[in-house]
Amino acid sequence: MKTFLLAAGLALTTSFAAVADTAVTYSVDQDFDDVTFGLESAITDKGLVIDAVSHVGAMLERTKEDVGSDVTIFERAEVYSFCSASISRKVMEADPMNLQFCPYGIFVMQKPGEDMTTIGYRVMPEGVMKEVEAMLDEIVQEAIGE
Repeated sequence: MKTFLLAAGLALTTSFAAVADTAVTYSVDQDFDDVTFGLESAITDKGLVIDAVSHVGAMLERTKEDVGSDVTIFERAEVYSFCSASISRKVMEADPMNLQFCPYGIFVMQKPGEDMTTIGYRVMPEGVMKEVEAMLDEIVQEAIGE
């Protein structure tokens, strides 16, 4: 796991973690709505179209009793799905199996009782898909004002 040092001023409001090498996450001392607004703006500012917003937190809360649970996992949690025609073409021309990663997703969540909002994305495999990961990180950084 990579360790990143943050400037002292940012350390109080933003933290970075790679979660089990499967996701990159940033936890910020920002309101959930501000982070999702920033995310929507960052995606569309790149000329990309949001295909869907999955309201995962609301679905899990709504169905928890139906599946025999009483646990509230998230205060709020959403996944934004979108694609980039140019990057997608590039990575799929390199390997058509990269189709499995499209559309790309960025998630935003807030856990019960926590003031921090977490935003992140899946780690992409080595090779040409790292270009997608760089795009996702750029969008996330813009969304949280980094």
